[in-house]
Parts: sequence; C-alpha cells; structure tokens
Amino acid sequence: MITFEDIRHNEEVNTYIRMADRTMVAMGFTEHSFAHMTKIAIESGHILEMLGYNPRICELARIAGYMHDIGNMINRYDHAQSGAVMAFTILTKLGMPPDEIAVITCAIGNHDEKTAVPVNAVSSVLILADKMDVRRTRVRDPRNIDVDIHDRVNFAVTDARWDLNLERKDLTLRVTIDNTICPVMDFFEIFLDRMLLCRKAADFLGLTFRLEINGSPLL
Repeated sequence: MITFEDIRHNEEVNTYIRMADRTMVAMGFTEHSFAHMTKIAIESGHILEMLGYNPRICELARIAGYMHDIGNMINRYDHAQSGAVMAFTILTKLGMPPDEIAVITCAIGNHDEKTAVPVNAVSSVLILADKMDVRRTRVRDPRNIDVDIHDRVNFAVTDARWDLNLERKDLTLRVTIDNTICPVMDFFEIFLDRMLLCRKAADFLGLTFRLEINGSPLL
C-alpha cells in the first residue's frame, strides 16, 4: 500500500510542492510550502484518528493533506481541481488502487472555499485542517502587512490552535489576534467563507464547529 511516508519522500511530489510555492511567491500569497503541507497532513490524520476512523482512512487523509496544494504550480485559480488531476496521475503511476485514488482526489478537488463541498470524511477533515492553519509564520515579508490584508491578518495572529472535545462533539478553533496590528473585522473579511465551510465540514463528521477570537465565542 502507498503510505504517507512514500508520498512525503516522493521527489516528483516534492518538486511540484516547491514549484507551487514559487508560484505563490510570484502572486503574493502566504506560505504554501512544506510547512503548510506537512501540518495539514498530520492534523488531518490526527483528527480522524481521534474520531475513531480506521487507520487506512487516516493515512489517505495524510496523503491528501500533503498533496492538496500542488495545483498551485499551475495557477492559484482552480488549483483544487488541477491539483486533483495531478494527484490522480501521480497516484495511478504509483499503483494505488482506484478506490483510494478516488477518495484522495475527491478531497483535493473539494478543499477550496469557492467550490468545496464536504463529500466524505477525508474531504471534510482536509477542509478543516487547511482552513484552520492561520499563523504568523506563513507571512513571507512583514513589511507588506500594511498593504496586504491576508498578510496583515496572518501576522496579527499570535496564536491559533484547535481543540476537539469528543464528549461535546465539537471542534473549536481558538485564535488570538493582536488588535494593534488589525481589528477582528479584518479576520472576518477574508476568513468568513472559510469558517462557514468549516462548519459544514464539521457537521459532516458529526461535530459542531466553533470559533473563539481573543476568548470570545463568535461562531
């Protein structure tokens, strides 16, 4: 069986990740390289493990998480769909069974908030892990925060962590924002659609998604 470690050390995949992040640099987007890919992979698998999904599904979630943004190599726009096609080609060449390829490509093709629908457990957890990755270290150049709202919001986030409460069946994203860098409204200007998508993804997994900013529940 193809494992997360196989994909993580696959030079073709890693080449596309490097090239995709260079595209993001040219377009002025935040970090979308190995730090982001690895974080999403590990957290996607971890959440499904906590929910009791079988180990193979958790492994497919890690693979989807690691590959989910390779479509940025082509263009940021429609990157979910192009990334799904790229993943299909790579995984087919590696000999992964069609039923597993279908799960992974479906998840990758459904992770962008403009077109995403949480259609299975892997797609749902990929949405959650991806959209909850808000952090200062994704900002490439802090000198740009006055002109770019995405950099400003990410740089203003001094802490962001999620908590899965199995008894209450809720997943809470707790964010701390430095109000001297940007107001909370700036966060909602760029993240509201993503947070609403997280609510749908959590619902698919039988969870309630909650958002707390600076200790106040907002969603």
